[in-house]
Formats: sequence, structure tokens, C-alpha cells
Amino acid sequence: MAYSVETDRKWQEKWRDLGFYKYDTSNDQDKLYVLEMFSYPSGSNLHVGHWYNYSLSDSYARFKRMQGYRVFQPMGFDAFGLPAENFAIKTGIHPKDSTENNIKTMEKQLFEMGGMFAWDHELATCDPEYYRWNQWLFLQLYKKGLAYRKNAPVNWCPSCQTVLANEQVVDDGHCERCHAEVTHKNLTQWFFKITEYAQELLDCLPTLDWPDKTVKIQQNWIGRSEGVEITFHASKEGNVLYGEDDQPLRLDVFTTRTDTLMGVSYVVVAPESELCELLTTDDNRDAMNAYIDQTRKATDIDRMSATREKTGIFTGSYAIHPVTKELVPIWAADYVIAGYGTGVVMGVPAHDERDFEYAKTFDLPIKPVIKAVDGSEPELPFCEYGITYNSGDFDGLSSEDAINKIVATLEPKGLAQFKVNFRLKDWLVSRQRYWGTPIPVVYCDTCGTVPVPEEDLPVRLPYDVEFKPDGKSPLAKSEEFMNCSCPVCGGPARRDPDTLDTFVCSSWYFLRYLDPHNTKQAFTKEQADQFCPVDVYVGGAEHAAMHLLYSRFITKALRDMGYLSFDEPFQRLIHQGVILGEDGNKMSKSKGNTVSPDEYIERYGSDVLRLYLGFGFAYTEGGPWSDNGVRSMDRLVGRLTRLAEDANLVTDAPVPERQTPTTAASKDLNYARHFAIRGVTTDAERFQFNTSIARIMELVSALNKYRMEVPQEEFEPLFYKDCIADLIRLVAPFAPHLAEELWEELGQKDSIFNEVWPQFEESALIMDTVEIVVQFNGKIAFRMDISTDETKEHLEETLMADERVKERIGEKQVRKFIYVPGRLANIVIG
Repeated sequence: MAYSVETDRKWQEKWRDLGFYKYDTSNDQDKLYVLEMFSYPSGSNLHVGHWYNYSLSDSYARFKRMQGYRVFQPMGFDAFGLPAENFAIKTGIHPKDSTENNIKTMEKQLFEMGGMFAWDHELATCDPEYYRWNQWLFLQLYKKGLAYRKNAPVNWCPSCQTVLANEQVVDDGHCERCHAEVTHKNLTQWFFKITEYAQELLDCLPTLDWPDKTVKIQQNWIGRSEGVEITFHASKEGNVLYGEDDQPLRLDVFTTRTDTLMGVSYVVVAPESELCELLTTDDNRDAMNAYIDQTRKATDIDRMSATREKTGIFTGSYAIHPVTKELVPIWAADYVIAGYGTGVVMGVPAHDERDFEYAKTFDLPIKPVIKAVDGSEPELPFCEYGITYNSGDFDGLSSEDAINKIVATLEPKGLAQFKVNFRLKDWLVSRQRYWGTPIPVVYCDTCGTVPVPEEDLPVRLPYDVEFKPDGKSPLAKSEEFMNCSCPVCGGPARRDPDTLDTFVCSSWYFLRYLDPHNTKQAFTKEQADQFCPVDVYVGGAEHAAMHLLYSRFITKALRDMGYLSFDEPFQRLIHQGVILGEDGNKMSKSKGNTVSPDEYIERYGSDVLRLYLGFGFAYTEGGPWSDNGVRSMDRLVGRLTRLAEDANLVTDAPVPERQTPTTAASKDLNYARHFAIRGVTTDAERFQFNTSIARIMELVSALNKYRMEVPQEEFEPLFYKDCIADLIRLVAPFAPHLAEELWEELGQKDSIFNEVWPQFEESALIMDTVEIVVQFNGKIAFRMDISTDETKEHLEETLMADERVKERIGEKQVRKFIYVPGRLANIVIG
């Protein structure tokens, strides 16, 4: 037989016709939920990166099936979002049409991959029967108080007249589409209150089997810090400024360095904040407005950069120091961002590097209040803990004691409190885009904000909408969509014109896979609790701070609402690496270094590509593509095929039960077999497929050596065939079509994936002999085989009688004989 793409098609059709990978989710016995992050069908074809993720995850799933697990491995498509909408804007093809066509193409390619996917559980997030449950989820969060609406700044392109997602802002603050400078504007947006779960999201991270780097990314993104919130009051034009509640306006500052409070020489507010509007005096108004316009041109990342030039403007107002009652100037500076923390920062230039640079730039006072523990006054800025001075009643205290005493002094006055702060911000889910889930809310002049009743879901996304950007949400231009009746009073109402962030779709899709055709519920609690969390989740590390965090939040929220009983969505997480072009650069069409899987499948067959992706790279690292590597796997397939054919030539007996070797040569081969079984098993469990396939190649070499070099009287045909059968079992997860064909070649009727994964025997890995190195004065002379239970005395006697040793020693004397059992013998002569 010769393996080819026709072999693939033969077995793919057999698997399909037999319903081989249909999954019964009513039975959770020995279940293993293996899931790959689903794909965006925004391009017309799967690229080699998709293959790297899906084919090798499938290899793992097949391996676990052969170990006796009932593997649930569904497949679907993350079909909403910007890529499809941008493609539609560029080509004029409606996102629904292009997405559906792309899904059909990708389904065909995934079928050709030979994946063990449960296609009966397929889903696409653009299907109304999926996104109705997105809307249901929104309503549950709204009822729980976890969805709310407020004004928030967004990225705005004045040329395209549209809102941009953060990922659309490129090249230091320019629109990726037209390259105009991006500004900011405030819009009313919906948020999910992920901050409600900030502490639990941190606390549960150690329970997860996730890469350390991803855990650290989430820890940093959540950003827990313990400190003190201190309240300053404000003075404007000589008068204490009051808020809407007729109480003095509060300027709340969060700090981890309360011990430096007596060194505050200025306070900074975000220029775009309402506070800045209140604090700016009339004679500073024009300059402030110009500065705000300048600030809007910078991205948040640019504004927070430590290396960026310091800018700012005096508001004209002053903060009242909570201890001394001195007035310190209030500045507006772009490094403070509204919505991050309290939006107010106290400036202590003597003890903070950024504050020091800012004070130098604008000639603000620098007052040191902390000296080193040894009493010396170090060079400024001095940012370490030390001893207070120039601090009035708080002089001479350690930093720790000063913090406690300052809080004890101010807390009874309502001016300070210990507080835990988080960097994490609430999840902004509104998108002023067309291709997404409509937000299930209407606005009524009489009743206000009204959620759409669950029985009226889904709120369908209309087809005939002008989605080209012109400054308005595309859905707002559809009067048929926008105009509706209020569910409460029956009067006229307007729908929300925005759509949900597509990360909402992917935050819970793993639950919908379990029962994707259920028209009554998004999922059932009983089934979700039986199958979840997902046992093994595979996908890109770029999702560490968004998708993975959002899924964790939604799982915990659903648990607290009584819909789930588990805490986390994904127990074990694997990140695949990135396949680069043959030139070592990231693949891109402009560089001409992309790789089309289809060409390789047609030429070599799917399994050659699968084997190369497994062997050619460390799975979690990736690396540059190599056509030579593909050809080497094609040669491996040839060697595997010839071994299977040879097994039938040496004996026409069926595949035997496991054979016990009797000759020395057979015992050596048995060692190689069990060494391979142990290595492949251990490494496949760790997603170390390159070393798994390396062990297979070693066993192929051992089998060829046994066949070609062993004398006829030591050759055992049934044992040889038994070893080849185990080889094919080991190959099966990585080359499923080839393995089925070879298994059939050996006369087997049932699928190899109904076989039991081979077990290694420890006893077979204990060799009767071991190879050691013989050295003279530490330099290697030769190698020799000795008994594994060899004693030092017997070995020394044996070596002294060896002609090679006698020749080396000559007239010299043996000064010392050193033996390291199982490794080396060193003869010291002189």
C-alpha cells in the first residue's frame, strides 16, 4: 500500500458514515472535555496556525480516547466581530454572507484534517439560536446588578466618523483604516461589573493548571494593591468648593505611601474628568480646553508611559492638605486617566520618580520627608521606606508606623481609610458596530431603561442595514429595527443601537456546546456540572487578559445566580506557539512567506502535515517552517508502511496477544518498545509531541535493525509483529488515517481507535547488561557492556585481564581503580 490523500478521504468517509465521533452527553462516565479556542471565520481558509492548534489538540484527544476516556471535543465558530465587518466594508459582501461561506469552507478543511470533532454539537455565534442566549445572559447580569450603563470615553476617528476598538488604534494613536489621528469622546456605554469578582479572580488562580506566565498576566491585570484612600478638599478662588450634595467636594487619592503625605506639594486630576471641569477657574478655561483637546489625541497606553514627555496645566484651584490645611496647587495632567483608580493623584516629588520629573518640569516644590533607615538624607527622589522627618507630629517614625499613625489621626475625621485597590476595570461591552449581538434593552420616555422580556428573545440582527461607518451606530440607521413598543407600558420606545462585545460570545460558549440545539435553555445545570470545567483548553496566549479573564468572571457570576456549581471554566490550559515563515519572520501575505496547508495535503496527505507539525516544533514555542521537515516526515510514513507490509511477510498469523521475548536480540527490541511506549505516553500527556514522535522514530529504527541484523535463529516473527502492532498504536494519534490503513493491512477489522493504548512494563526496562565507559586518568578509552549487578572487585579483575587494558598500562603502575556503578570505570595509572 502507499499512503496518499486518497487514504485520508477513505477513512474520513468511513468515520462519517459510521458516526464514529458522535457523542452522547447523557453519559458522563470517564468523560474528558478537550476544547480548542474556536476560530474566527473571517478569512476564507484555515491557515497553518489553525492546523497547529487543532490537529495536535486532536492528537491529544485521540491519545486520551485510546486510554479509555470518552473524549468530548466539539467544534464551532466565533463568527461575530470586526474582521468580518471590515471585510464587508472593504468588499461590499454582507458579513452574514461572507461568514456563512467561510464557515462552509472551514468545515470542509477541518473534515480533511481528520479531526475527532463532535460535529453534532457544532455552533456559530452569529446564529440567532446562539446569540439569543447571549442576550439572556445579559438580562441575568442586569437583574443581578452586574450590568449597568454610564458615560465612558471611547476612541473616535474623525475621518471615518466612527468609534474604534483599542485594537484598531495603531501607530501611536492612528486609525488602522485611514491613518487619521484618533481622539476621544464620551458615549453612554454598557458595562459588566467584573470588578465585583476581582478578589476571587485572584484567589482562584493558584488552583488552576495554567502556564505561570498567563497566571502572572492575570495577576498583574487585576492588579491588587493595599493602601490608604486619603481625602483632600478643594478651594477655588478662595472658597471651599462644594459638591451637589452640599458637602465639601472630595478629592479622594489612593496611595501605598501614606508615610509621604507630609511631602505633598501638588495634586493632579485627569484633564477629561468632571472634577477638572469643576476645578478649572475662568481665567484658565481656554488653556484647559486646548490641553484637553491635545490629551484626546493620545491613547491611554501613551498617556501612562513612563518615558513620555511630561505635560500639564494648572487648574487655578487648590487642594486643602488634610493634616496641615495648607493649600497645594491642583494640576491637570494626561498621565492621570479618568476611570483609572479615583482619577486623582497626590504629587510627592521627593519620593516618587514620576512626581520628581513632573515637579522639575513645572518648577513645583520638592519637600523631602523620608530619610534612610540609618538617618542619612539620600539623593532624591528617595523611594524606599525609611524614617520620617519634616513631618510635624509624625517625625521620627518608621514608614510603617507613620502610615498607621496618619490613618489613626485622619480616619475619625472621615479623611482616610485603609483600602484595597484593583487595577482591573469593569468590562465595557457596548460596541458601535453592526456585526454582533443586539443589546436586549429598549428606552421608553415613560418607563426609562427597560430590558426585553426573555420570551421575546432573540432580538434579531436585521440584514438590510447600512453598515458603512458614518459616525452613528449602524443599527441606529434602521428605523425598522430601532422603533418598537415598550414591554411595560406598550408606548413607543427605541432599541439600544449598539451590539455586544464579541468576547461575550466566547465567555460561555463551552457551556452551549453541551446542548447546542436546546431551545428552552442556554444549558442545563445538571449537564454543565457533570462535564465542566473543561479538562484541557488549548489556544493562544494573547487571550490571557481578556477572553480567559472574562470567561472566569461569567462562570463565577452564573454560579452565584444558581446556574452552575463549579468555580472555574478551564482547569488545564495549554498555549500553542506560533509557526513562522521559513525565513524566521511572522507569516504575512505581504512578505510572501505564508504556508497553505491545502497544498501540502494534496501533495503528501494530511498525516504527513500532522506529523511534521508535531515533530518539527516544541508545541508551546513554535518556530520557523521547513519544507525539509515535511519531506522527512513523508519518509517516516514510507518506513512505517514498509514495516506493516513486512509484518505480514514474516508471518500470516493475526496480530497476537503481547509476546514475551526469549532471545537476547528480542529482549533488546522489547526494551526499545517499552522505552518508546513510556516516552510517547509521558510526553503526549505534556503536549510534548516532538519528543513523542522522536520516540516513535527510535522504535522504527530498532525494528529495522532487528529485521535486518538479527540472525535467523534469534528472530521471533510473532514477537516482531506484536511490536509493529504496538508501533501502529503509538502512531495512531499523530497520523490517524495512516494508522487505520496500517491496522487494516495487519488484518484488523475494527478501528484502531477502539484499541487500548499500549502499557509499558517496568520489568522490560530493566536491562540485563549496561554499557559503561572505561577511562584512563579520566580520558575515555573504550566502552563495554557489563552485567547490571556487576561488582567493583569482579569488574577490576575482568579489566586487568583485558588485552586493551594491559596494553594501556604497559610498564606503569595502577594507582587507583574507580567504579561508578552503571556508568564508568576509571583506571588511574602513573
